[in-house]
Amino acid sequence: MDGGNQSTVSEFVFLGLVHSWSIQVLLFIVFLMLYLIIVSGNIVILTLILTDPHLHSPMYFFLAILSFVDMWLSSVTTPKMIADFLRENKTISFAGCMCQILFVHLIAGSEMVLLVVMAYDRYVAICKPLHYSTIMSLQRCFGLVLTSWTAGFVHAMSQMAVIVQLPFCGPREIDSFFCDIPLVIKLACMDSSNLGIVMNADSGIVAVTCFILLLISYTYILLTVRQSSKTGASKALSTCSAHVTVVMIFFLPCIFIYVWPLNITWLDKFLAVFYSVFTPLLNPAIYTLRNKEMKSAMKRFRNYYMNSKGNT
Repeated sequence: MDGGNQSTVSEFVFLGLVHSWSIQVLLFIVFLMLYLIIVSGNIVILTLILTDPHLHSPMYFFLAILSFVDMWLSSVTTPKMIADFLRENKTISFAGCMCQILFVHLIAGSEMVLLVVMAYDRYVAICKPLHYSTIMSLQRCFGLVLTSWTAGFVHAMSQMAVIVQLPFCGPREIDSFFCDIPLVIKLACMDSSNLGIVMNADSGIVAVTCFILLLISYTYILLTVRQSSKTGASKALSTCSAHVTVVMIFFLPCIFIYVWPLNITWLDKFLAVFYSVFTPLLNPAIYTLRNKEMKSAMKRFRNYYMNSKGNT
């Protein structure tokens, strides 16, 4: 197509999750409550880890970073989705759409690598306990977190370097509630089928590589501990069960979106909602309800608050 005859698209239109006004009002209430729970739940985890000396260890340092990342992962798309439930015209500017793509892939890519870092931390703690404090020093922990953010940034920029160069001149309806690369690429004024495969492969390689590393790590942890003690496997499983649960919840939607897309509209929307809303919602619940130290920290914080309130 002749570039001189193209007009630049200044905004995109979301078709949203549903078309019924009454259902949209109901979803507005539901997702608003869920988002408030996500933010408050992750803030509680951050507060407990920062204020409780018993939680000043590498594992909880990484958990605090994960809570921070989850909170922002949901905040990139969920507030816009909630506001759009009450809007007839669900539009987003071109710049806003590009920002959503950038931050979704930056934060999601960082979280994938962070989960691998958390698996490495558990490996050192369980398989090399005598060297744990030496290996997982504060400097090493900060370095690993910086590595996760760097990896996410590189991944996001590799996506953005391509997407911002595409010509958008006509179609502007996105059958979802946020801008994601597979849907945006389809709107480009060019044959984007091969490009879509390449871009999905970029995201898929990151997701599958991290997922395989995580499976290998936790399998190796169980096998190593089982060889040293009969009860070791159950203890390791108890320690790592929360991590494994989070890994499965986070990676499975990514795999079905980017690696093995089913191209079923309602399922794609469900996976997108699960990925951006329910994963950040479930992480705090999993880590607090299945972790004895976090439960104890919550009791200490509650008792301290009640005592302080009683003395005033």
